Amino acid sequence: MRLREKVAIITGGARGMGSAESIMFANEGAKVVVADIRQELGEIIAHEITKKGGTAEFIQLDVTNEDQWQSLLTQTINLYGKLDILVNNAGITGHGSVLSTSEQEWDQILDVNAKGIFFGCKHSIPYMIKNGRGSIVNISSEMGLVGSAMGSPAYSASKGAVTIFTKSAAIRHAKDNIRINSVHPGPIDTPMLNESSLMRSGKSKTVLDPTPMGRRGTPDEVAFGVLFLASDESSYVTGSELVIDGGYLAE
Repeated sequence: MRLREKVAIITGGARGMGSAESIMFANEGAKVVVADIRQELGEIIAHEITKKGGTAEFIQLDVTNEDQWQSLLTQTINLYGKLDILVNNAGITGHGSVLSTSEQEWDQILDVNAKGIFFGCKHSIPYMIKNGRGSIVNISSEMGLVGSAMGSPAYSASKGAVTIFTKSAAIRHAKDNIRINSVHPGPIDTPMLNESSLMRSGKSKTVLDPTPMGRRGTPDEVAFGVLFLASDESSYVTGSELVIDGGYLAE
């Protein structure tokens, strides 16, 4: 098992890529904390894992609330005694253009997608330092690497922030034996993509046309990449960007 005896927190772990990561990590031997604002869905994922012989606990988390982050870390340490892995997966999309995006929508997207990752790193790294090692995987997006006329500019701004924050944090904590990397999915078949403005407007073809592989990715296809970065197999990888986008950024 690739994560035997590791302890992992996965935010946004109740659905989409987060639930795929939670289940895959547990199957690889990790003790998983499924952290999500959606209590009912999160408890279902944790139950599914334990029913199959894995180890998991659901803990409710609003990633924009620093007090809840501190409580999450305290509960995780009380449950499992350490923290090896953090996957900052929680995120939301947007629906506006530059001209139509309200201040409230801008703040909400930046709070969840960028500040939530900052809080996660801020409160997890001290425990990883005590543990002598750790791996953090921040979920960005292909839109965190390039500009696009499609989708929300607030979403792109938040994911761009994740990209550079990841590099900065990785450099600062390499000496602590903590690796921090980002993952950049393309269009993945998740509830968040289906709730996006492009999908709701019937423009799914617009999203898929520029993708050389001509299809959406699956949550498991992203989870396998996250698993690699979380595991010791990537022990010499930090501050890097793993693109999982069907070839979109290659063109």
